[in-house]
Amino acid sequence: MPGPGLNAYRRTVVTTSSGRELEAHVLTKAAHGLKECQAHWGEDGHRDRLDKALTVNQKIWSIFQSDLAGEENPLPQQIKNDLLSLSLFIDKRIIEIMADPSPEKLDAIININLNIAEGLRGSSAPAEAVETPEAVKSPDVSQTAMNTAPQSHRTVYSRAYAK
Repeated sequence: MPGPGLNAYRRTVVTTSSGRELEAHVLTKAAHGLKECQAHWGEDGHRDRLDKALTVNQKIWSIFQSDLAGEENPLPQQIKNDLLSLSLFIDKRIIEIMADPSPEKLDAIININLNIAEGLRGSSAPAEAVETPEAVKSPDVSQTAMNTAPQSHRTVYSRAYAK
């Protein structure tokens, strides 16, 4: 259970971060939650950890879907379509994992989250990643498109990690 100091820090991060920084932080945190599941696979409580991590990822990508589908989203239509395709892939993968859990199935979601986070940060350095199957590498979302992502997600963090 986080103490009052950590909770105050989290509120400050949410308040002072740009939309892209916040989205990148949320995606990175979600990826690390999945990595934690992989690291402790088979240990007591792993199914609860997995369910929580998958639920968080599902919430994050549902929020992105909602924003991407909105008329007010300024991204070019092709980029919105590409990101929506990724989000549908993630939805499908989450359901597959829930039906037949295995740690290897988490790799694709981890990779996508980390790569999108790096794009949102505007970093040219490769994301810390695991091997991604070729089928997951497309559609390609360009660096420029990610840098033009809307900054309206101040609530992503609180909505995705709400108890």
